[in-house]
Amino acid sequence: MLERIDTMRMARELGAHAANRQRVIAANVANADTPGYRARDLQDFDPDRAPTQLKATRSGHVAAAGWGSTAGVRDAGGELSPNGNSVSIEGEMLRAADAKRQFDLSLSVMQSGLSLLRTALGRRG
Repeated sequence: MLERIDTMRMARELGAHAANRQRVIAANVANADTPGYRARDLQDFDPDRAPTQLKATRSGHVAAAGWGSTAGVRDAGGELSPNGNSVSIEGEMLRAADAKRQFDLSLSVMQSGLSLLRTALGRRG
């Protein structure tokens, strides 16, 4: 039911994007000392690019990629260290804080939407 409400759908997609971005950031931190490793990040969330629910109705259909896949992963850039690694722990901390902010925003929108639906149904709490 909630996927029919665009605001709730976008909040869910933003939360999924933030969670996937946090996974990419964690991989960057885990590889901070790996020679030649290039820091990665997800593209910014764009509600117009958010995946739609596509179904493969025939065996020949290709499954659609969503935020949960590696779709939208890009090189995060940054200065290379002498061993060719581009991970900056400070930069990753900033990205992690931004991902947390996005997740908190999506959670707040979902909570407000659910509260509004409860009120519309005549329920409290």
